[in-house]
Amino acid sequence: MGGVTTTDSASEGARETAARAPHVPKQDRSRATRQRLLAGAVACLAEHGWAGSTVSVVAERAGVSRGAAQHHFPTREDLFTAAVEYVAEERSTALRALFPKRAADRREVVSALVDLYTGPLFRAALHLWVAASNEEQLRPRVTELEAHVGRETHRIAVELLAADESRPGVRETVQGLLDMARGLGLANLLTDDGVRRERVVAQWAVLLDDALGTGFRD
Repeated sequence: MGGVTTTDSASEGARETAARAPHVPKQDRSRATRQRLLAGAVACLAEHGWAGSTVSVVAERAGVSRGAAQHHFPTREDLFTAAVEYVAEERSTALRALFPKRAADRREVVSALVDLYTGPLFRAALHLWVAASNEEQLRPRVTELEAHVGRETHRIAVELLAADESRPGVRETVQGLLDMARGLGLANLLTDDGVRRERVVAQWAVLLDDALGTGFRD
């Protein structure tokens, strides 16, 4: 009579557990879902390319429902246009984080820059470039953001290499380094020839010391 049943106790325990669970504001949950979708889009592009990166595939990768994905990004173009910006931001962040402190020598800088072009962010960016060549909605955004990332990459490379661009030929030398790094990134899509890449990095470090002078160590 009037006793507490097992069901009542279980319900009470569930309510207490829910009450103790940290409350995550809806806006934060929405932001976290969007972030997972963008990260999932980048990962899918890097692994499957444009053709294999459907909204359903990205949603599954992100661990959300297709409906939730379409709530944030109604169309595939919306999702990957946002992913373009996400990739650009992530690549810029990776660049800025290369060396919290000054690098030991220019070879270390060259190696780090080359690594940026052989990682998953560059692979995803490459698939976006290819997709943008055929997708009118993507092309303007990809072109705009790639120009921004290109300028930011060049600026940071100049800073890390202690390059004086007021000297004739220095700007072109730094750009040549970045073009070389991009080429190694493209080659890496087919084969991972790390040994040859290390030899190229070592030679470029020597060429840069000759072209840029010894100001790096001053």
